[in-house]
Amino acid sequence: MALRNFSVKRIPIPAEMEVRLSDTEDRICKLLDEYVKDTQPDASTRTICRIAGGWVRDKLLGSQSNDIDIALSDTMGFTFAEGLAAYANEKGVATGTISKIAQNPDQSKHLETATFKVFGLDIDLVNLRSEEYSSDSRIPTGISFGTPLQDALRRDITINALFYNVHSREVEDFTGVGRNDLRHGIIRTPLSPRETFLDDPLRVLRCVRFASRLGFEIVPEIDAAAKDPKAIVNKVARERVGEEVSKMIKGRDPLRSIKLIYELSLYDPIFFVIPEASLFTLSGSPTSPSVGLAAASILHYLLENRAHTLSSNLPILHPLFYRAVDNDPTCSHRLYLAASLTPYRSITYRDKKNEDFPLVELVIRESLKLGKQSHFLDGIPHLFAASNIIIPFVAEQDKSRLSSERVSIGLLLRESSVHKPSTGSHWTSSFLFSLVQELIGHYDAENDALNYEQASAVIEKYNKFVERIESLKLEDASELKCLLNGPQAIAALTLEGKRKGPWLGQLLNNITEWQLKFPEGTKDDCVSWLKEQQQLGLIQIDDVSEPLNKRSRAKR
Repeated sequence: MALRNFSVKRIPIPAEMEVRLSDTEDRICKLLDEYVKDTQPDASTRTICRIAGGWVRDKLLGSQSNDIDIALSDTMGFTFAEGLAAYANEKGVATGTISKIAQNPDQSKHLETATFKVFGLDIDLVNLRSEEYSSDSRIPTGISFGTPLQDALRRDITINALFYNVHSREVEDFTGVGRNDLRHGIIRTPLSPRETFLDDPLRVLRCVRFASRLGFEIVPEIDAAAKDPKAIVNKVARERVGEEVSKMIKGRDPLRSIKLIYELSLYDPIFFVIPEASLFTLSGSPTSPSVGLAAASILHYLLENRAHTLSSNLPILHPLFYRAVDNDPTCSHRLYLAASLTPYRSITYRDKKNEDFPLVELVIRESLKLGKQSHFLDGIPHLFAASNIIIPFVAEQDKSRLSSERVSIGLLLRESSVHKPSTGSHWTSSFLFSLVQELIGHYDAENDALNYEQASAVIEKYNKFVERIESLKLEDASELKCLLNGPQAIAALTLEGKRKGPWLGQLLNNITEWQLKFPEGTKDDCVSWLKEQQQLGLIQIDDVSEPLNKRSRAKR
């Protein structure tokens, strides 16, 4: 059974691709036009203002964009911004403070940019560019004022190389193919792919991202030029790589992004660039990148096939599997990125203190430079840890029904790796990810073939388990509050003034287990049970003979 036989969903292309300005955009364009005409009488030397890049693309596609980048024909952005702001203020138009973003090649900021707010929108102003690069760095060897054509040719793809002339109110396509590529859904570089990627290898990932975001096709010439892993590893800051991956994962079609990364042989250059010292401490070797594609394909199928929207006879998942996905917009982002990192599961690395940690955590932190935004760094390792607990637990429960079933399942749902809101972990998404991990063994990613009978059996097993959770009324067990807090438990056992310690935490855990076993029990019932356990000598309390204040004095 194939999982990836779906057609690429291209975004709708308007029949008439025209730029329709909002009232605010019209006022901005009018202000720019009047400023240069009033302050530069000679039309032959007058600065030409063009809105560049993504704003033009989105406008032609009928989408709103607030990313207004203005390319200036013959002046620096900050100088122009100062004059424009003064002119606007004279006309009674309020402007925000002008910020100057200086050149910073190390951060891939090669042109001085000025930014300020006018009519409530932020605008960036920068000069047209003409850049030259060496073969081993993203830092240009030369930067100068460029023509519109030179600027357009140095951009990543043709559909991002369009300009909107604020004076003539016309779209300008200096590459000659940008508008046509936009209409026909084509991702193409303005220059030869090799030359474009040599300027900045990150543009390979931008091709992938825009192809996935828009549902466009990448021209074949890009494929061969893109397969140069050393360039991405050596020339591109890992923060920039991580930012592109994050945008892909959060985008319109994360599976296609992962699929293109796999097909372009970019898996290791993107995901597996870690400090050399850590390489020698790995507990094992990563599996094939095809495993990551397999996990992402299975996840996509499960998320998209909630009501047999895809042609398949596989069992539909129980609705509870989707609770976290429906309630947390970032949940699916974590699941897709985690799925793509499956080749690194079950592998640990050793840090300088000789402590072992999941390799997945190192990949997120070092290869992608992603932090806790969207709970990538803290949440994704939990998904893998949870699967290591859930998969064998579900298998065991499927074989036999334990006498303390409600307690054992309830405690599973309360495991910190399975459910921990502070890291974005919810037991339902942990179970969904565990199901994905188990189904990988029944899927051939290279040939896009899922073993129907085996996969159906696994899904039914998980459905039955979740149905059991529901029948035992354990859906919210992860949020269960202990009937007694620490002081109340101490008072119930008449241990006031005694030293608190690990025993108290264990005692509260025992109370939670009692609550799971007796869901109708009251606080009074719990106190009675505690006293009974104490009388039977079943409560172990360590080192409580001395009051805390006395022990503290003895240590002084």
